[in-house]
This record gives sequence, structure tokens and C-alpha cells, in this order.
Amino acid sequence: MSVLGVSSISLNTTDELRFLEASKFYVHLGFSLVKTYSKYSQVASEQKAEHLRGISHDLLREVWLQTVPMQQTDELGNRIPWQDMPFYNGDSTKSLFQGVLIKLRLVAAQTSAVSLQDVRLFSCKLGETEAALKSLNVGVSKDEQGCLTAADPLGNTVYISNRPFSSSTQSFSLPEEFWAFQTDQLMKALPAVDSDSDSDGAADQPKKKKIAVMTSGGDSPGMSPAVRAVVRSGIYFGCDMFAVYEGYEGLVRGGDLLKKMEWEDVRGFLSHGGTDIGTARCAEFRERKGRLQGAYNMVVNGIDALVVCGGDGSLTGADLFRSEWPSLIEELVQTGRLTAAEAEPHRHLTIVGLVGSIDNDMAGTDATIGAYSALERISEMVDYIDETANSHSRAFVVEVMGRHCGWLGLMSGLSTGADYIFIPERPPKHGKWQDELKEICSRHRGYGKRNTTVIVAEGAIDDELQPITAETVKDVLVELGLDTRITTLGHVQRGGTAVAYDRMLSTLQGVEAVKAVLESTPDIPSPVIGIAENQIVRQPLVDSVRDTKMVATAIEAKDFDKAMSLRDSTFAEAYEAYLSTALHDDGSQLLPETERLNIGIVHVGASLSALNATTRAAALYCLSKGHKLFAIQNGFSGLIKDGVIKELSWLDVDGWHNKGGSEIGTNRSLPAEHYGDVAYYLQRYNLNGLLIVGGFEAFTALHQLESQKELYPVFNIPKVVVPATVSNNVPGTEYSLGSDTCLNQLVNYCDAIKQSASSTRRRVFVVEVQGGNSGYVACYAGLVTGAMAVYTPELKINLQTIREDIDLLVDVFDGDRGEDKNGKVVIRNEHASKVYTSELLSDIFSEAAKGRFETRTAIPGHVQQGYTPSSMDRVMAVRFAVQSVKFIEQWSHKAYETLHQGSSHHAVNNLKMLDVMRTHPHNSVVIGIQNALLVFSDIKALYQDDADMRLRKGKTVHWENLSEVGDILSGRSRLRDRRREHEEAKKQ
Repeated sequence: MSVLGVSSISLNTTDELRFLEASKFYVHLGFSLVKTYSKYSQVASEQKAEHLRGISHDLLREVWLQTVPMQQTDELGNRIPWQDMPFYNGDSTKSLFQGVLIKLRLVAAQTSAVSLQDVRLFSCKLGETEAALKSLNVGVSKDEQGCLTAADPLGNTVYISNRPFSSSTQSFSLPEEFWAFQTDQLMKALPAVDSDSDSDGAADQPKKKKIAVMTSGGDSPGMSPAVRAVVRSGIYFGCDMFAVYEGYEGLVRGGDLLKKMEWEDVRGFLSHGGTDIGTARCAEFRERKGRLQGAYNMVVNGIDALVVCGGDGSLTGADLFRSEWPSLIEELVQTGRLTAAEAEPHRHLTIVGLVGSIDNDMAGTDATIGAYSALERISEMVDYIDETANSHSRAFVVEVMGRHCGWLGLMSGLSTGADYIFIPERPPKHGKWQDELKEICSRHRGYGKRNTTVIVAEGAIDDELQPITAETVKDVLVELGLDTRITTLGHVQRGGTAVAYDRMLSTLQGVEAVKAVLESTPDIPSPVIGIAENQIVRQPLVDSVRDTKMVATAIEAKDFDKAMSLRDSTFAEAYEAYLSTALHDDGSQLLPETERLNIGIVHVGASLSALNATTRAAALYCLSKGHKLFAIQNGFSGLIKDGVIKELSWLDVDGWHNKGGSEIGTNRSLPAEHYGDVAYYLQRYNLNGLLIVGGFEAFTALHQLESQKELYPVFNIPKVVVPATVSNNVPGTEYSLGSDTCLNQLVNYCDAIKQSASSTRRRVFVVEVQGGNSGYVACYAGLVTGAMAVYTPELKINLQTIREDIDLLVDVFDGDRGEDKNGKVVIRNEHASKVYTSELLSDIFSEAAKGRFETRTAIPGHVQQGYTPSSMDRVMAVRFAVQSVKFIEQWSHKAYETLHQGSSHHAVNNLKMLDVMRTHPHNSVVIGIQNALLVFSDIKALYQDDADMRLRKGKTVHWENLSEVGDILSGRSRLRDRRREHEEAKKQ
């Protein structure tokens, strides 16, 4: 089957490993993630099936990967808006080339037959494509015309040609050649135009795209950074940018509320909470008359694209606005408010949505702008409450926001170690929850816990839809004899500046929104920009809104399973983790004694904030299943020298969710110090699995153990590295525990010194950050702090880059209009250069400034490792810990089944069992996030293909886009473009 020129193709497999490898394969070829599904989000209703357009009922997992339609760029590499192409002739104009959508499906083996298919793709750069395939160790063959043939990990044959159609005789080696050819073909297809019309040639001049950005509905931290990103990226891509002040009210009223924005107008927005352009509810826009006036105001200002940042209500209004747009324009012409000539360029309206909501209630995205900032506020407040509750042995009922969505309630329950939570998607039994609550709180008190915390979402109900309020929960706890207080956090959850993650999210999504506008055609549905794990994705806006509304409908119909399924798969996974770590200590989930394991956990490497949270989650999950978790004290050196291993109890790990450092001790020692002693103690304590929590040292430790399996059979037990390092330099993952806490510390630090710098009006701080030989922390910190320049080990510092940054700083300070705060930050990784130290860079900038500005250095040092873990690190610690123990369970079960051939297995490390384990591959893995999927990567493959042992990091640079976006928004890319234009002008 050929996919060239068709919209989509489905590729099925029953093998999960091949499914993950195929996803990596096509992403490496340039495909981007569009959607991701799992069995948790599959709804078998007829409406859902129609809505999801072809999602099969027997799937276990599915990802959609897409190549965007090819689009021409100008001499500076910027996308040319579709409407500005010379062949544009209205909404029916064909695109240069159609994109391809591949649906990768993991299906149940017993229900689906898997057939192999042919996939035909077009590429102008066969050399680069061949190199990409070979980097994946894929065999590639060439025909006499240079076209490539390879097999994807599923066994499908992939043909890659430099001919765009099967019937084509012309080949292309450069995108520019193809663009010119296609443009010529589309120009020839245009209807003839009278040569006398447009005699002045004005029609040949491309018109600038005019884009407006608006925030609407309830405010959320991150909205202002989103506005900044949209405005500056739009200007960089050659568009005229407008801000609609006061939400839809500003769109209806027009006038001064529709303001043209310049680069400097959004200076300082990155560190501001809420929205600097205002938001307001607007009853007028809900009526057609109000939308008609809004359309008029946009047309008279020349605006034909709107980026809306708001919740589901705001985005629903935006999609309705687009659907009515043609009739609104027609009515404005018929009533004489617009002439036909004025209306003609505005027959098509482009709408792009950004989800700004602290509730995280929009379907199709893992996180909404502001959600993690609100979660951080809740976690911080509950941490304070726990201290006073513990002092007085009190109970606290904490009410959080979430009328129709329990995300804040669920995640805050995980991050604060709450005893019980009430959320609308999974309500308790009517009339029975009171006894259940008493039993759980009494049991936890019986362990020796002094404080009790219950989280109640404002939309909490029981399964008969009866409201559950903080007052009713308090009454139950009082009946138990607990001194109980209520705290309603209210709008504290909305307040404050955005955390690092929300700044990153809003910034990347803001830039992506502008790209979506420039790539939009009338046949592409209005997209909403979302995120799946760490990948920015586009979803049809109408689909996301419909799914979101279906949750409330399902709850009203008491179909709570469907309500849960409509949330993303991580929501269901998080709820299961909550049950395992908070409720299932009652013995209800115990495995048979023959299946219970002894699992060790060891901390390796530098101290950081998420180690204890990981250990707590692993211990509580183990206790719920009947496993025993043994803490290896003081790293591998403690094991080698003292052999001290302690079994962790429920009370041992109580309160570890918000403790920084390592309660069991950590250092950089490795098993190679004495393999024999490590093997002896693992065998002595009869450990059936091992969790190694840490950074690159943990990765090295796992590889050392794996390399010695032949000499020490006990090393054949399943072992998992849980990546935990501020540097985020562990191969096999795009996220490491502790990195979010580090970045939040840097955000607060840089905000403080920027305020100091701006007080003097003209000061630059060179901030030195950690990260080792990995530039992740520097690039991320540069993006979320608005740094003017970022220096990393991957991008070598030289005199040219320093000169460029000096020019940029001079340009910025020369353009200071007097009313703006103008402190600046330059971020330098600690190992960016042996020659150009932070002090030397500061001195060079100071010398070159010639009095225009001052410079200082700032080194936050170990402050970056944090004190208490961020809420994101706490939640991810639970996720990584629980999934890692499950991996050990599943892998051990597979090995035992092989040995006993289906009979009851025994968790004993005898020599026969260890030999069976040796024959099962992939038992030493790194858990991590890759290409929007949680995966377990084999240590051997990572060590061979992705580990740079000399520089102590992975070879894959997964944060390149952060650097590119940072350069755009700081103005560095604009400076380079101006220089290039200047040099070209001089040559002419």
C-alpha cells in the first residue's frame, strides 16, 4: 500500500517493544507527534468512535505521527504564510504538498491480524535521510536512481524517493527546487487575469500577515509569557502583531483595546503572573451581534488570524467565531459596513488555541498553562499546613479548585502525601465514604502518624451526585475524635508568577501557535496547541472541546469509568498510583506469598530533592503488594564496607514526599569498588530486584553490574535506573527527577537578580549554572528567564559569538525607551569553556560596553539542587517509582513462568532461577520519557549507542528547540538576520 499523497496509513503490531522502536524510527525521519492514545482513554461508545475517526477498539496503545505540509521559506528561513504565496487564489487554493499521517497501533494479539505494508515517502534530501536511517542501525539499499529502501521496526517496507509522485519523472535534490516547480505548476493553474487591472503593481506586493493575541476567561500563571512568545515570534516571522486587551470585550469594543504590539511592549512579561493584557467575561460576544462587531473590528484593523489563550469556554467561543466568520463577513458587506473590496482579503479567519487554565481540564493535552504553577502553590501551602498539623496532632481539610476536573485534587494528593482525596471523576460510594474515610485515617494514625490531610476538590461528589464539601468531611473527622480545621486556598492557587515548567510550556506553545497560523489553510481545522509528555503537539480544537465537555456529561450520567477514560492516560495511571501509595496499605491488594519479592533501593550520585520522594513511593507500593523494600544505606560504598541494609516500613517513609536530600544516604561510589561484596550482600538479603536512583553515576553503576553478570549470577536480577539529577544528562530519558526543582530555583534566583539589575536600569548579570557537560539546564533556564544569551558545552564559545552578544546587549540598551525595567541576564553553563569563564565574560562585556551598562557575575551553586522537591518532581517520582517496581514484578513473573511452566513461582534466587533470568534479555533498563512515551531502555543499547562516557552524558541532544526558541525571543536571531542582510547589501 502506498501512502504518498494520501492522508493517513495505519501500521499495526502486537509487540510493545517494536511499537516503541517504530515510533522512534519515524520521529527520526522527521515526523512529529500529533496525538497519543492508550487503552485508558479508549471509549467504546459510538459517539467516541466516530469522534476519534478510526481509533480501533482492540488497540492497547496508539500514536499519530505526521509530516506537516511542505511550505516555502524566505531567504532568512522564515515560513511564508500560505495566503502570501503568489498562487494564492482564495480558500480553495491547493497547498504545495500534502503531509502524511502515520497511525502506529499496538493491538491485542488475539483480536487483530497484523499485515505488513509498503510506505512510500518523498524527500528532497536523500543523503540526510540515508544518514538518519544508518544512525538507527537500519539497513538501507539504493536503486540506480538513488532512491532508498529500508524496513521499519515493524517489518513494513519504506520506500523513500526524491520524486514527489509515483508518476513523476522529475527528481529534486533541494527543497527550493521543489518549491519553485510546484509554485510554477500552481501559477499556471490560476485563471487568467486582466493585465490592465492592478496596473500599479501593488497587487504583486505580499501583504504582511496580521495576527492578534488575546487572553480570555479566568487568568492563570503563564498567560503573560504566552503573549510575549506570540508577539515576539510573530514579529520575527515577519508579521504585524496586535494584542486584544480585556479578552472578548476588547474584541467587541475595539478602539484602543486593539493595540499594535512592538518588540519592547512585552518586555518583562515572562516573570509576570496573570495576564498583562487583561481578561474579562463578555456577555455581548455570546450573541451574534457581539461577534459581528468583533469581526468588523478585526477587518478594519486588517487582522485575519487570532490566537486565543483561555479555557474551554473561551476556546469554544473562538471556534464558533471561526465557523460563523464567512456569514459574518457577508452580513457586514450586505449591511454596507464593509465594501466587497474591503472584505475580500478577509474571507478566511485563522484561529489557534492555547489552553490557559489552572484546572488542567482540557482534553488532548497533558498539561495546560498555569496548572503546574497552581499545583506548586497548593503543595507549598499544604506543606506549611502539615507542619502546624503535626505540632498539634490535628487534621486539616484542604479545598482546592476543580469544579469539573479533579486534576489538581489528584496531583496535590500525590505531591503532599494526603491521606484521602475527593475528586469528581472517581466519587466514593454514597453513604459509605464516611466509614471508609474514618477507617483509613485511623489506620494511618495507628502507624504513628500525627497529622491527617484530606484534599477536597470544589466539585467533589459521591456516586449519587450529592456534593461533598469541606464542612461535611470535617464533620466526619470530628466524629473520629480528630481536632479538625478547614483551609480553602481559593485564589491563592491562581496567584504568583509562573513556575519554570509553565514558562517553558507557554513559551513553546506561543511560538508553535504562530507557526500554526502561518501553516494554516481553510481545510485544516482550528488547532489547539497541547503537550504530550515533553512534545508540543497540535490537536483539532473542536475535538478537544468536545472531549472536555463529555467529561461533565459522563459525570452527570454517573458514567464515572467513561469520565476517567476521557482524561489522558497519565490521569488514570496517577490515580492508580494514589490508591497504591495512600489506600492499599490495608492488605486488599497483596499478592500470593509465592509472588512477593525482596527489592533493594540505592541512591547513587549527588544529593538532590527528589530522592526521598522516589523511595517513599516505591516503599508504599511494595507494601501494598506484599513486597519488601530494602534501603541500601550510604550508596554502594556503604554496602561494600558495612553491608547495612534496612527494610523500610510505612512510618519510616512517612513525610518523605517533601524532604530534600537523601534519608538513606548517597554518594558517588560504584559497584566496581568491589563487585564480590556487592554480589555477596545482594545474595545474602535475597534481593529479587534493584532500583538504582541517581544520575550518570547510577547509569554507570547499572552498566557495571550488567557487564559482570557472567561472573556474578546474582547480577541477573532485574535492575532499573530511576534518573534523578539536576543535569538531566542520563541517556535514555528526556526528563530526570530533580531537574524541575533546579529550574524553579533558578527562575526565582534570576528573577531576583534581574530585579536588582533593573533597579540600576543598566546592568547585566552573567549567571553560572550547573549541568556538567550537558547544556540542558542552561538552555532551559535561558528560555524561562529571558536570558539574552546562553553558553553551553554543545555550542562552543568563541570571539564571534561574544561579539554578537555584545552587539545585542548594546542594541537592547540603546533602544531602552526610559519607562521599561532593563536588567539583563546571560546564562553560562559551568563547563561551557575552560577559557571564557563567567568572570572573564563579565569583564569582556564591561570593557566593550564603554559605560553603556555595568556587569556582574552570579553563581547560585548548590542552591540549584533545591531544598524541597517541586510538585512536578514529586508527582513524577511517584510515577517513575511505581512503574519501575511494576517492571520488576512483570519481568520476574515472566522469568518464573518460564522456569515453572505456569505453576506457582517462588521468589527465591537459587542458581537455577538466576540462570533463567540470564537468558531473558533487557532486564537491566533505564526508565525514562522518550518522544512522548514512558519507556524502559536496555542498558546495553544505551551504552553502545547513546552514552558519552567521557563527557558523562547522553549523545542525544533533546533540548535543541529550547535554544532555537530562546534565540528567537531574545532577539539574537533578529540580530543575525539584520547582519546577514547588511552583508548581502554590501556585496551588491
